[in-house]
Amino acid sequence: MKYIIHGATGAQGKPLFDALTKTGQRPLAAVRHQDAIDAGQGIAVDLASVDSLTNAYTGADGVFVHLPLGSDDDRLAYANNIAEAIDKAQPKRVVISTSGWKLGTEGDTSALPTLIKKVTATDVPTAIVAPKLYLENLLLPIVIESVTKEGLLPYPLRADYPVSWCSHLDIADVAAHLLQDSSITGLIEVGMLPAITGQELAAAFSEHFGKTVHFDALSPSEFGDRLATLFGREAADEVVSSYEAKAKTSDSAIHSEHSAQTILGLQPRSVTQWLADIA
Repeated sequence: MKYIIHGATGAQGKPLFDALTKTGQRPLAAVRHQDAIDAGQGIAVDLASVDSLTNAYTGADGVFVHLPLGSDDDRLAYANNIAEAIDKAQPKRVVISTSGWKLGTEGDTSALPTLIKKVTATDVPTAIVAPKLYLENLLLPIVIESVTKEGLLPYPLRADYPVSWCSHLDIADVAAHLLQDSSITGLIEVGMLPAITGQELAAAFSEHFGKTVHFDALSPSEFGDRLATLFGREAADEVVSSYEAKAKTSDSAIHSEHSAQTILGLQPRSVTQWLADIA
């Protein structure tokens, strides 16, 4: 089977690449530079080139896609190029991860909605994997160092705000299943049900680390100031905006009818399971 995995050297695609490899599949990492992956495990692609993408997708049994971070203009250009290449190459299956970005509303012409709309229009069987928030966010130095040193879990959400957290490992499980089953199309949400609060999150960290950990509800702006030391002000401001939007909502929970639990029978890891797996 020929599976093309975008982001196979990064946080989102590598767990999927590894999961497919462990089951005897031979995935190919879609990489800009071949030396980023072991010989024979990659295929060169350029998101700015439709021809490059078409060549990679031709004859593929499945393609896993997520849009990289970048400017809105770049992301939109990549979305259009990927969709055009899929239409030309006609792989047997496409799985798109939203990476937690909003699906958008009718008439939204931003990158992710454009990608989904145009890929779906190709008639290639397409599934959309939609997480809410990644547990891996909690591994940022500004978070995990506070947990281990101070017993505080700092995050820009209210302590009683429920979230359907998931991990990149959960996304890999779901995407691997979907790549090998083209009968399932449409939206599949990934995350914990019921959603858990910051207080419950801290309790799981307490259990894992064997000490009391308290949830520290930061304001989005305070978290952004800390994040800027890692990624710069511009990237931090994007994150601040997303959490300011969440502050106006009652939860970040997935819907049972669209969940991987209901559609695929796949349960995400609990926080304690995830902490054990990554340890």
